[in-house]
Amino acid sequence: MSNISLGAHSNINPLPTDSSSSIIDRTAALYLVEEGKKAFNEGRTRDALRRFREAYVRDKYSYRAAYWIGEAHYNLDNYGYALKYAKIAESLSEATDGDVFYLIGKAYHRQNYLDSARWNYELAEIQLSTAKKNAYNLKQNLDEIDYAIKHKDAENKFDRILLNDNVNSGYDDYSTVLSDDGKELFYVSRRPDTKGGNLNPGDQRYFEDIYLSKWDDEIGDWGTPSNDLKRLNSEGFDAISHLSPDGNTAYLTVNTSILDVKKKTRSSDICVSERTKEDRWSTPRPIKNKSINTSFFDGAPTLTADGNTMYFVSDRDGKKSKSDIYVVYKDGRSWGEAKKLPMTVNTTGNETTPFITPDNRYLFFSSDSRKGFGGYDVYVTENIGDTWTDPVNLGPNFNTVNNDIFFKYYPKFKQAMISTYRLQGNKASMDVFKILIDGWEIP
Repeated sequence: MSNISLGAHSNINPLPTDSSSSIIDRTAALYLVEEGKKAFNEGRTRDALRRFREAYVRDKYSYRAAYWIGEAHYNLDNYGYALKYAKIAESLSEATDGDVFYLIGKAYHRQNYLDSARWNYELAEIQLSTAKKNAYNLKQNLDEIDYAIKHKDAENKFDRILLNDNVNSGYDDYSTVLSDDGKELFYVSRRPDTKGGNLNPGDQRYFEDIYLSKWDDEIGDWGTPSNDLKRLNSEGFDAISHLSPDGNTAYLTVNTSILDVKKKTRSSDICVSERTKEDRWSTPRPIKNKSINTSFFDGAPTLTADGNTMYFVSDRDGKKSKSDIYVVYKDGRSWGEAKKLPMTVNTTGNETTPFITPDNRYLFFSSDSRKGFGGYDVYVTENIGDTWTDPVNLGPNFNTVNNDIFFKYYPKFKQAMISTYRLQGNKASMDVFKILIDGWEIP
């Protein structure tokens, strides 16, 4: 249990004696914090962090600067640093601050310190306005803590194995797609050698590229990866999420909308690429169907074995919900009209990274708006003809207190693959794990 209390600010370090220089520094710090907040709200977190750090250098007694450094680190998945600066902000604050307690709670939550997370969430609940509690969805945070505590002693039935350093790079690695023979592993990474070396002006991380690693029988593991897949990668965002059973058709999410090129996507579009006999991939082409590709985000396609049913994610219905799962069926050689799955599957929050079993029976997906452990959890729903069963959380053998996404189920190899955050010191990155699930029954 955290020892933080509402009276913690009584041990504040005394403020320095006023002087013209300290007044100038404090004024400059306030200005830098405001500049940083503008960049933060625009999604430029690294630029914001630089401003907040400059403010903190100018005024070591500014709890606002310390708090915003913590918020920026949290946004960059540096949960240990987020906690460090949030605690500094709490010690400097002259009044209890619900935002600070909430940040401390979030940072503890992401690091699986459940009791400390609950304590600080409860302090935030006392201090925050009703509007902010609703905006932060604080009740859901508390429910997630209860759910995680309830399952913390659950039996670990399956081995969870981190894929080797050829696949996991220290940057964000995710969205694995295994070939039908188990010899090729396609995945997505945001590492420095991405084609074109471009940085996203939003989150200021490298663009996505598709990488391929082949199974090496000599070492009994995945070999050296390559993103030199010619036309399969562009200088924009490129992500693979489905490979046909014969290995010759790839379904991708591509976004070249911010590049200075002639043919660009309107936003993120679902595209198809074919592999030739010479083992070369064609330039991904957007699916020409206005109910599939829109001016909104459309991506993460997953298909049945016959290629006639596709599920994907879109945020086109933003007035009612954040992102939802859609389904579309082949009508001859063309696709029909995409329809949103019912709200028994979708919620008003985010549903993402669907995976349909080849027989169209089970749909796995991640959601941040259902009963879970924290962040995104993986759920499964069964297709029973004209409707879907209520989604079931896959439980603690699959889900953690962080984002668990891009779940893929490969019964042929008695394993699943999932992407989640791996904590390393004060930082974290998205990594790929395989889960050995021999004997697993889908709940």
